[in-house]
Amino acid sequence: MDHLTKLENKSIHILREAYSQFNNLCMLWSIGKDSTVMLWLARKAFFGHIPFPLVHVDTHYKIPEMITYRDRLAKEYKLDMIYSENSHALKEKNTFPDGNVTRLACCKNLKTEALHNALNGTFTRYRMNHDTGKYEIDKNKEPFTGVIVGVRSDEEGSRSKERYFSPRDKNNDWDVGDQPPEFWNQYKTDFKPGTHVRIHPLLDWTELNIWEYIEKENIPTVSLYYNKGDGKRYRSLGCAPCTSPIDSEARNVKEIIEELKTGRLSNIAERSGRAQDKEDGGGLEALRRNGYM
Repeated sequence: MDHLTKLENKSIHILREAYSQFNNLCMLWSIGKDSTVMLWLARKAFFGHIPFPLVHVDTHYKIPEMITYRDRLAKEYKLDMIYSENSHALKEKNTFPDGNVTRLACCKNLKTEALHNALNGTFTRYRMNHDTGKYEIDKNKEPFTGVIVGVRSDEEGSRSKERYFSPRDKNNDWDVGDQPPEFWNQYKTDFKPGTHVRIHPLLDWTELNIWEYIEKENIPTVSLYYNKGDGKRYRSLGCAPCTSPIDSEARNVKEIIEELKTGRLSNIAERSGRAQDKEDGGGLEALRRNGYM
């Protein structure tokens, strides 16, 4: 069995374990390469029909191509697609692009708070109506007690501290020093009532693994990842005002794999194009302790 198949098998096992253990489960979809691979794995795990909703936190500052891609795949795969937003922060212009808060505070408003309140049902959730292709207010306000997230250990420092099944408190706060041990694929899925659990099926994957799997499975990805002739491409996708492309000649998946194998990017952080990471001192732990994805 090759390495990618072993990774695939383990991720599918975690997805099935999560579905069997948590009653009200959802999966975050950032539209990036990692969570799109996770979406693909979930389709495999459940034979083409994902039995829980996909949730996207819409900051309204994503690159428009990302939203077009989200909705195209949602229709094509017949996904139970939900998005939510911090409409109050957007209305009051408490955002970095409006010049009223720092990048970190903007992330907290548009991502952390939006995610927390989308999961607990406080903020309005919009669900795709596949008959019309439009989003409608979701009348179901039941909280999600478990959420599947496509983070990888090698992506940045704070994510290397996660477990496959990571508990959060009722406010989504993360106590990094108080997490259950996980030995020999024995996962702890029994948590006290009120615990919110994040499930991470991709912890063992690397950036190279992700692209090799995308090539192997021919998974559709956003074209922003590829050089379109100007010598630049996005390595990590985020909000347009805070995310920059890198210098790269890679025009397709194969060339990205070749680029990663050369080691040319080995001393450059994968999220180096994310300006909010720099504002946090080069890491995301402060944001993630308070519920950031």
